[in-house]
Amino acid sequence: MTMGMNTCMNMGTGIMIEDFMLRAVLGGIGVAGVAGPLGCFVIWRRMVYFGAALAHSALLGVALGLAIGVPADLGIAVLCLMMALGFLALDRSRLVASDTLLGILAHASLALGLLALALMEGLRVDLMSYLFGDILALNMIDLAVIYGLMTVVLGLLMVYWRPLLSATVDEDLARVEGIATGRLKLIFTLLMAVVIAVGMKVVGILMVISLLIIPAAAARRLATNPERMAVLAAFIGVLSVILGLAGSYLWDLPSGAAIVAAAAILFLLSLPIGHVRSLRGEVG
Repeated sequence: MTMGMNTCMNMGTGIMIEDFMLRAVLGGIGVAGVAGPLGCFVIWRRMVYFGAALAHSALLGVALGLAIGVPADLGIAVLCLMMALGFLALDRSRLVASDTLLGILAHASLALGLLALALMEGLRVDLMSYLFGDILALNMIDLAVIYGLMTVVLGLLMVYWRPLLSATVDEDLARVEGIATGRLKLIFTLLMAVVIAVGMKVVGILMVISLLIIPAAAARRLATNPERMAVLAAFIGVLSVILGLAGSYLWDLPSGAAIVAAAAILFLLSLPIGHVRSLRGEVG
């Protein structure tokens, strides 16, 4: 292999898989496997635009992390949480419609992030890697961080699955039943912030929301209950990563865009399948 790069051999097929590609596959699987189930709640709670706003604010989080000398992932997570809390506070005032407010926050934070990075003298930042991802550059430390954080997110999602589901179906009834809906919103927002912070390594700031919504949207057409939808969303997300990276490797395509395109193709395939199953009464 070129540049002395190590390889690993798949003994069953005889296909040579380069180390950087193997790390990319593992990293993508780690993120997509958790983003799918979390994305189900994003769709159920109709928070797609909210997720997009958080994703756009990630670049300002990068600038924050660099400015105070902490990892960019931590800066993104903190900034996303601050954005969410700020939105909730402003939304309660009812001065501006929610969708308008989200649009303002999303694009203003993206612009401020670009300006902040431009004003940092002596600092060279690869904006393309942040905007569109650089999954092929993942190293072993990145994989450890991805699987560590995704394990925490998945664990919390499993712990709060039933309360989150109840609050999603009927928030007022959940509150009457003693569920702390306000705390659940905060926890859910934090989980979204973590997944966005980590997921931007895979497909970038501009497309990270796609890992949350496209696999979940495809699974919605095929599942018969919320649990099966979550499992299917994880499977479709993982399959999208594998197919996207395979296409990227074979045809020299941008990896992040190839992953999103693969997810979109799987969604399109789910439409006729879901329609046939609904006619047969197999999908609830």
